[in-house]
Amino acid sequence: MGWPLPTPSISVAGAMIHYSDPPILLENVIDDLALVRGLLERNAPYTPLGGWYAGGAAETDEPTSALWFQNDWVHADLAVEGCELFLHHKRVIEAAKQFYNAEVILPHSLYVNAMVAIAEGGPAHTDNPRFQGRSRENTPMWLLRSMLWSGLFDEWSIVQATSIWWMNDVEGGALRYWPNGPDAQPVDHGTNMANTALVGDNHGMFHQVGPIGPYDQGTRRVTSRAEFAPTSDGSGDWEVTDRGAAAFRAPLETYRVSVLWKADVYPSEKERIRQCATSLSFDDVARFYNEDLATRKSSVRVDPERLEDTSYTNDLAPALAEIYPEARPINALPTIYDA
Repeated sequence: MGWPLPTPSISVAGAMIHYSDPPILLENVIDDLALVRGLLERNAPYTPLGGWYAGGAAETDEPTSALWFQNDWVHADLAVEGCELFLHHKRVIEAAKQFYNAEVILPHSLYVNAMVAIAEGGPAHTDNPRFQGRSRENTPMWLLRSMLWSGLFDEWSIVQATSIWWMNDVEGGALRYWPNGPDAQPVDHGTNMANTALVGDNHGMFHQVGPIGPYDQGTRRVTSRAEFAPTSDGSGDWEVTDRGAAAFRAPLETYRVSVLWKADVYPSEKERIRQCATSLSFDDVARFYNEDLATRKSSVRVDPERLEDTSYTNDLAPALAEIYPEARPINALPTIYDA
């Protein structure tokens, strides 16, 4: 990395992977929860979770999506009305400074998750990385994750702080996390979660959402066209609809609602300027991979001109994943994607 991290390091497939220190727990984070409810209502509807774990879900009308909904509130040029409530939260920023012993915290992303009726867990994972010049705005997600686990691009890795805030206590919905690395026992944050936040490094700490009730019908599923929004009948209920039909309805307090905040971290303004002076191109990425692949006597090569060509990357991505595998944490829960 570009500067010392508060993390132990473990060698994985020849790369140095940095695992996080335990996060900082904050309580009574938001003074007026009505402001959060207003944010949720103004930015409805919410759509089913996508991402690299749910590849292909948007291409089918089969009921393959769990009742897990997500929307960005701050991302790239998007910043919804009222987002400052979380984006510039003083206690969260101070906790991030404390965690990293850093002077510069630059919030850049905010998104919300709403989940219900999921009998299994979410995936046990680390969050997706950012590098100088390479992020999800211009680089396929599978490649960003491969870059992380290869260990070849640490010099350009942008250190990320994360806060996860929970609105309420629900049936289940614990966060399982591995504060001492993936080979050590996990910890569950599952009681008294309402209006608390964990601030730390979810890019260096494996974590997983636990099962969420009600469990009477197992994991309920909808198509990728489903939406989650408040009803208009004044009841205060929120409803999941799927192509016009009601799929689930309950008061907002039944849903596990969380808000995730992310920020770039630099130890000082001088160091930020130094790190931001360099930027990775696709040519750079391919060159570093190919040099290392040649050293490993692998026949796999990365063509920078084809990194966004799915006919090419459908073969390349699994090949790189085998050479640079992600770690798997012990005692992870079964997930909604296992089937």
